[in-house]
Amino acid sequence: MSKDLSSLFLDEQQIMIRDSARRVAADIIAPTAAQRDRESAWPRAEIRELAQLGFLGMLVPEAYGGTGAGVLDFCLAQHEFAAHDAGLATILHVHNFTAMCIAKNGTEEQKERFLPAMASGESIGAFLLSESHAGSDTAALRTSAVRDGDHYVLNGSKQFISNGSEAGVGVAFAITDKAAGKRGATTFIVDPAQPGYATTRIEEKLGQHTAHTAQIALENHRVPAENRLGAEGDGYRTVMSGLSDGRIGIAFIAAGAARGALDAAVKYANEREAYGAPIARLQGVAFDLADMAAQVDVAFQYCLHAARLCDAGVDCTKEASIAKLFASEMAEKVCSSALQIHGGYGYLCDFPVERYLRDVRVCKIYEGTSHIQKLIIARQLG
Repeated sequence: MSKDLSSLFLDEQQIMIRDSARRVAADIIAPTAAQRDRESAWPRAEIRELAQLGFLGMLVPEAYGGTGAGVLDFCLAQHEFAAHDAGLATILHVHNFTAMCIAKNGTEEQKERFLPAMASGESIGAFLLSESHAGSDTAALRTSAVRDGDHYVLNGSKQFISNGSEAGVGVAFAITDKAAGKRGATTFIVDPAQPGYATTRIEEKLGQHTAHTAQIALENHRVPAENRLGAEGDGYRTVMSGLSDGRIGIAFIAAGAARGALDAAVKYANEREAYGAPIARLQGVAFDLADMAAQVDVAFQYCLHAARLCDAGVDCTKEASIAKLFASEMAEKVCSSALQIHGGYGYLCDFPVERYLRDVRVCKIYEGTSHIQKLIIARQLG
């Protein structure tokens, strides 16, 4: 790995979090990453260990058993995890930001009831937003919620739900008033163990095999009124308020995976010999490595900038979209270049670069596609 100067711009706690996450990633995540990818295995043992170390409660306030870390603190850990397994980083991303949504918008009773179990890893979080006919267009969602006494009855189908098949708690977006447009949406805290919540399919995917993505059917799923997250009609605001944070998180995952691919390429290029010397000395390979390093460093620095704005409470809609757009597009290019440097071996599962390339491809899709990010950025230009 190249010289890391980021410590010059991090505080003591952030350096400690980054270094701890780097050790954990090397000791716990990396040794099982390839096998879990081959078997599409949910990382149960790894999650348990990460929970014991506090990484599942980073965005949960200390009062509810978490560490009360900021977005940048959490993203620094994610960056290290993604350098070995972007799929596992996605699991933690969805879990922590689901918990953050409850922490930001929940009542005191809701926070006391749900957050401690999420912080300890006893209960994994999922965010039930996307539907088969509406991905980025949240205003077109159809899942309904009808009041029935002290409950709401939810009906609909949710698609591409990370952690949905393993969740112990979910935040679901549903329509309570069809005539009110965006103001007719409401969010609910749902219990996957209750009747009417069913995993109908776990998707077979190009990459991130360890991060299960599910189709969830809500069929007469009864949710106590006390589990409504915010007031009726606040759902759209609740969802949109967390999108910038989430997009910054995905940017760090993409940048982390790209850094992992770069490290693998540098290692291989210095070990593989051709024409009597390591291929790293060949100008073509050296130039490719230089281009990759430049892109990785620039992406990481901008991710730091966006996360700091987020933690400062500044509106960073544009910066979050720039970070996600640049980092995700960059990551695909860098991972592809890393595979190319490995030559034929890069195409084999014996080396990690083919997995990096498969895993980062979705970073241009989830949490808003690259086209959506460009639309958001353009609209913020005035």
